[in-house]
Order: sequence, then structure tokens, then C-alpha cells
Amino acid sequence: MLRFLARIFRLGIKELRSLRADPILLGLIVYTFTFAVYAVATGAKFEVENAAVAVVDEDRSPLSRRLQDAIQQPFFKPPVLIDARQIDTAMDAGQYVFVIEIPPKFEQDVLAGQYPSVQINIDATAMSQAGNGAAYLQNIIYQEVAAALPGSTQALPIDLVVRARFNPNLKSDWFTAVMQVINNITILAVILTGAALIREREHGTIEHLLVMPVTPIEIMLAKIWANGLVILAAASFSLIVVVEILLGVPVSGSIPLFIAASALYMFSVAALGILVATISTSMAQFGLLSIPLLMVMNLLSGSTTPMESMPDWLQTAMQVSPALHFVGLAQAILYRGADIAIIWPRMIALGATGVVFFALAALRFRKALLTAQ
Repeated sequence: MLRFLARIFRLGIKELRSLRADPILLGLIVYTFTFAVYAVATGAKFEVENAAVAVVDEDRSPLSRRLQDAIQQPFFKPPVLIDARQIDTAMDAGQYVFVIEIPPKFEQDVLAGQYPSVQINIDATAMSQAGNGAAYLQNIIYQEVAAALPGSTQALPIDLVVRARFNPNLKSDWFTAVMQVINNITILAVILTGAALIREREHGTIEHLLVMPVTPIEIMLAKIWANGLVILAAASFSLIVVVEILLGVPVSGSIPLFIAASALYMFSVAALGILVATISTSMAQFGLLSIPLLMVMNLLSGSTTPMESMPDWLQTAMQVSPALHFVGLAQAILYRGADIAIIWPRMIALGATGVVFFALAALRFRKALLTAQ
């Protein structure tokens, strides 16, 4: 056993030296866990911010002007008054996301106890901004009418109080930053381990391994622990420095527990990367096979959209994906402060998928070595 571990350790050191001699891969790792995380978290926002608004004011009353004054930054840009005949042209040109039409005699009808309609025209090209922005505008209109003319609106039978937990300000960058780190772990785990195996084949060093007293399992484990160590170190740095310090995203749970779960996930995904590499005949083919695999794993893992919104058959099919279980336990740890007593079923699922992928990769790799001989 000691000799087995010693051979794995020395082979892993060889992998680390090969990685150190590849400046492109080192640059990719640094970029992926620094600028890529920061840029996506600060640039890809789902909440409404500086949305362009136009108002067609056919009432010209104090109440209609009050409604316009209530539409403020940072959610909306200062509203622009336009004519009703300009609505279609302006929205077709993409000048405004929202156009509010205030009808004639709006304030008079409200004071008379009637219920006049205010029309909100929405450019729903950006779905999340359109949906959230429409809800904001409806609340603004209702609240301003109720504040300006008490008794003009019918009181609701209940008083609804909403409290948001884990992300009380509903900031999308709190979610996006952490999920970007998780997605990048998946991408690099597949690429680095698979590329390491392809590089051995293209550089002809696979023949050197064949004459050494090592087994395919030892070679695979060495590539997994070496590349996994680099990715875990980079991900930990990104989570602490980029996410917590630069972006100011609070991490509620235990970072050591997250790193331990990430190590188990690395074993599973790195084995998958080696499996893809054994199927590929060149680095270009490996890249082409990895792209759709990584897209499916990331998009359907729950890091972009909730699993509950997907069809039942797809939810069942994705249970074989280690990314699904890792995203679930990472969200539980980092957002909700979960401990091992809560996440252990997902860790068992990660271990099971890792064993299956590793066994398949070992069979394929052993067959490839026998063919090379």
C-alpha cells in the first residue's frame, strides 16, 4: 500500500511540474477564478437597474405628476414624456423598456370612487427585467395613489409581510458569484484532467509510462489528485478573496466543509474528464466533446435555473450528473450554513457517481494502454 501511494504521489508531482511548464493553462486557471468570476457577478444582473421609462400623461393632474416623480433611480431612469402616437415607434426601436399610459380624467375618476386603468406597455425581450420591472411599477402606482388620496383604494383584507432569508436585499450578484465559482470548478476539472491525458498521448510520453511499473489506476489517481489540488486551491482563493472580499458576498457556512465536498466532487468530475479523454483521439476532438457535456451539466445543475422548473423526466435523468448534487450541497453550505448532517445524502450520491465514472474510465484507459502496446 505504501508503494502504491508513493507511486501515485510521484506521478502527481510530475503532473504538477507539467502544469507549471504550461503558461497557457496557468493563465486560464488564474483568469477563470478571478476576472471571470468578478465580471460575471457584476455584469450579469437579473434585477431591474436603470430601465428606460416613458410616460404618456393624458391627465396632466397633480396625481399623474406624482406618479412620474415616484419613478426614480437606481431601478429606473428619469421618465420621459412622450405622445401616444410615439409609443409603437419608440418601442420598436428599443428606446424604452416600459411605457406608462395615464388616461384622461385619471385623478377625477379616482376621487369619484371609480377604478380607472393605467396601462403599462412592456418590452419583454429581457424577461427577468420586464417581469420584475412591471411588478415594481404596479407597486409604485398603487402606493402613490393610496398615499396621495387616502380612502381612494380598497384596503386589502390581509396585511402581507415578506421576509427574504439568506439574500435579504435580493441581489443577483450574491447568487451569481458563488455559482460562477462552482461552474468553473466543473469546467476546469474536466478540461485539466482530460487535457493531461491527451497531452501524454500527443507528446509520446504515454510510451514512457508503459515501461514503468505503474498501473492505469495509479496514473489516473495521480492526474486526479494533482489537478484537483490546483483547482481546489484556486477555488478557495476565489471564494475568499474575490467573492467575500472584493464582491462583499457573505458566506454563511463552513468553507472547510465546502472544500471537503469539492474534493469529493473533483474526484467524480475528473474521472468523467478522463473518460471523455479516452474516447477522444486528439485535443481538438476532446474539446468538441467537452463543450456540449459541460453546457448540459452547468445549465441543468440548478446553478442557473431551479431544478423544480424543469420537466419531471429531466429531473430524474439529471440525477446521474454529479454537478446537480454538488450545486445542491454547495448552496446549502454557503448560503444556508448547512452542516454534514444535512448534506450527507448528496455527498453519498457524489461518491457513487464518482466510483461509476472512475470504473468506466479505468476500463477505457486500460484498453487504450493495451492497444498502444
